[in-house]
This record gives sequence, structure tokens and C-alpha cells, in this order.
Amino acid sequence: MNCRLMLMLGCVWTMGCLVQAKDKTIRVFVALCDNATQGIIPVPPKIGNGDDLDNNLYWGCDEGLRSVFRKSSDWKRVKQQKPASGPVLERLEFTHTSGTLLVAEAYRGSQMKQCLLDCETAIRTGEHDLVAFIGHNGLMDQRLEVVPASPVRRSDVIVLCCKSAEYFQDRIKAQGGRPVLLTTQLMYPGSFLLRDALASWMKGGSPGSMRDAAARAYAKNQGISVKAAAGVFADLEHETPTR
Repeated sequence: MNCRLMLMLGCVWTMGCLVQAKDKTIRVFVALCDNATQGIIPVPPKIGNGDDLDNNLYWGCDEGLRSVFRKSSDWKRVKQQKPASGPVLERLEFTHTSGTLLVAEAYRGSQMKQCLLDCETAIRTGEHDLVAFIGHNGLMDQRLEVVPASPVRRSDVIVLCCKSAEYFQDRIKAQGGRPVLLTTQLMYPGSFLLRDALASWMKGGSPGSMRDAAARAYAKNQGISVKAAAGVFADLEHETPTR
């Protein structure tokens, strides 16, 4: 094997390692919508059953996580699990064309507290590049102790629920996370928001660019102006990413 060929092979190997090193991981916690146990304005029973994966507003409906990411040409489902018991009804894994891995779990609607606890545990460990929560703002219904932490690596955090900046921002920071997309108003947390915000995040976008992406997606979905939609999301531009 001549020196030129060896050098070329070495470059290919090095590039492969760099690509793998850039692969990111995302962990998403979804609390299924549940008329029976959550303090929400009731939705139609078919989409508000916290034990019904296929029809739930936040999971199986057209704008639920499973449907939104399954339909996306940029994401490919690589694994599906349905635990026999416990708070999680379904676990899905998707890979992005960039190599990013997304693991999403659907929690029974009645298991809101456990969903929030598990989400905050994931933030404190710093094991994932980004952690997200989608669903009803469970902190409006119950108080949870804040467990401070200083992880070696800080996770970026997205919380898509009503008024998440007011209820979650200080908690996230205390637990070592970095808020990159939060909300300021009552809102509808369709997973198209997560999909479009992640498209910006994976390109190294700032919280401001993620807010812009979410605002455009929300404006289109709700039939309102982008300016009005931007007001739904907190201005976190001062939170500088350090990935």
C-alpha cells in the first residue's frame, strides 16, 4: 500500500470520526392529553383519553409527535417499543438525515408527575444535547421540588406547554439546563413546533432563530400573523448556546 493511499484512507477514517462526534441526541417527554386527570379545558373525548396512543392530541393525531415525525422526510423511525407496563405507553426512536438521534416517550396522561420528574432527571444528568417536554403544564396543577444540579455537560431545553417560561425557566437553570425555547402564553403545543425548532437547532441556530422558526410554524397552524405568533414564545436570545 503506497503512502498516498494510506494518507487517503486515514483522512476518510478521520472524517468519519468527526461526523460521528457531531451526532447529537435528543430526548422528548410527551404527557398524553387527558381530560380525566389534567387541569385542562376539556377537549373532545376521542383526543383527550390519556391511555389512547393512536388518537391522542399530543401523540397519534395528525399534529401529535408520532404523526409529525413519521411524516417528515428528514426523520426516519428506526425503533418502536410498547412497554408491557409502567407509565410509558410507547417509545419511539427517529434518526435525522444529519445523524441526530431522537428518542420520544409517550406517558399516560395520568402519569404527568412521573413524566415531569423523568424529564427533569434527564436535564440534570446532561446526557443529552437537548431535552424537551410537550403537553399540559403539569406545574399548574402540582408543585414539585427543585433538585439543583451542575452537570458536566449542559442540555438545551425546550418546554412546549402553556406559560412554560413562568413555570419552568428558573427550574431548568437551577438543574443545570439551558432554556432555548419556552412559551409566555396559553398555547397549543403541536409537535410541528418541535420539528421546526429542531431544524434550526441542528444547524447551530440561536434561541432567537428557534423562536422565529416556531413562530412561523405557529402562525401557519393558527392562521395568525408571525408577529402575533412570536409573542407566544419567550425571548431567550440572551441565552448563548455553547455546544
